[in-house]
Order: sequence, then structure tokens, then C-alpha cells
Amino acid sequence: MQRDPANADRLAGMRRSYKRAELSESAIAPTWLEQFGRWLDEALESLAFPEPNAMVVATADADGAPSARTVLLKGYDERGLVFFTNYTSRKGRELAENPRVCVVFPWYALERQILVTGTVTRTSRADSETYFHSRPHGSQVAASISEQSAVIPDRAWLESERDRLAESYPETVPLPDFWGGYRIAPSTVEFWQGREDRLHDRLRYRRTDDGTWQTERLAP
Repeated sequence: MQRDPANADRLAGMRRSYKRAELSESAIAPTWLEQFGRWLDEALESLAFPEPNAMVVATADADGAPSARTVLLKGYDERGLVFFTNYTSRKGRELAENPRVCVVFPWYALERQILVTGTVTRTSRADSETYFHSRPHGSQVAASISEQSAVIPDRAWLESERDRLAESYPETVPLPDFWGGYRIAPSTVEFWQGREDRLHDRLRYRRTDDGTWQTERLAP
């Protein structure tokens, strides 16, 4: 395939100056949880982009081969960030082999991102069931019939399985054994704010060996 010089030049010339906000040590919250809540509230209130709770979760298998995908944040507290998925999916299999994860909230419209590293544990069965049955009926059905990440014959097969299960459970679908939540316990939480001339603000909360948190500035 030949290189398109026009597109290459266009990409090389794409840049913008970030001037929306700044992030200083004097203004940052005392804990990562409070700072995360502040920024999430601002993202939720912004009309500039859809699904502000979308986060990119990167995992790796036992050999270190990485993969990434977007999931939705469904809860957070001092214990960490929660999302739900199929435990037999690629990410589920990788998390069983290697529980370390990296998460990015890419809030481009706010010229911000949050980067979280940590380890995962499964949420309780009760928590998974509560969330599962809060979902629309169609979402319950889809989660139950999808062998996530597996090869399937075609879309017709998928829709046939959906119709079959929806007929069997017209109101409430039982929580599948292979579906539930993960909680990411952070070891670092970095708040990145774009700044002019690429001198970005990067402030990171890092959990130390004694369990306390240290705040530090990173070079842009």
C-alpha cells in the first residue's frame, strides 16, 4: 500500500493549544477519591461528549501480551473503581492470569485524562446480581447469550439465541455464573490536564509500601 502524502502531512500538522484549565498542587484535593469525584462531576455535567463514564481498560495475559477495550464505570468508592463484564471474555481470562490493569478516562473535550493503575478482584455475587437486574431486560438477555470474545457463526445466530432466551425469560433473566463485576484497587491515580506549549500538568497519587498516599508532580 502506498503512503498518502496528503494525509501524512495533515496528520503531522494537526495540533491544538490546551488552554481550558490548570492543575496545581495547591488546588488538588487531599485524596485521589475526592479529586476523582470532582473531575467526574465536571465530566458528567459537560455536554461536550457522550458517555463520560467510558474508560479504556488495558490488560495483559500471563505472557505479557496486551489488549485493551472500552468499558463503562458503574461505581467507585475508597476501595476502587467498578465495572461489569463477562468473566470468560478475553479480558476476564487475562485478569484471571494477571490481575494488574491500567485504565484511562480520555476526556478530550475537557483537555483532561485520568490514568489509573492497580489490581482487580471480583465484586460479590450479591453486588453483581443487584447491578445485573438493574439493567434493561434486553441487556440482561444479551449478556446471558453472548459468549463474549468467542467466534460465532453470524449475526443471525446471535439474534436467534436472543429471541430464544427472551421467550424463556420474558421479565427477569437469572444472573449467569460467568457474568459479574470487577473492582480495581488503585496503586496510582494520575490526573492529567492539558496546558499551553505542551507543558501539561500531571499530578499523581501513589500508594506507598506502608499503605499511605503520596502526591507528586510528573514531567509532561
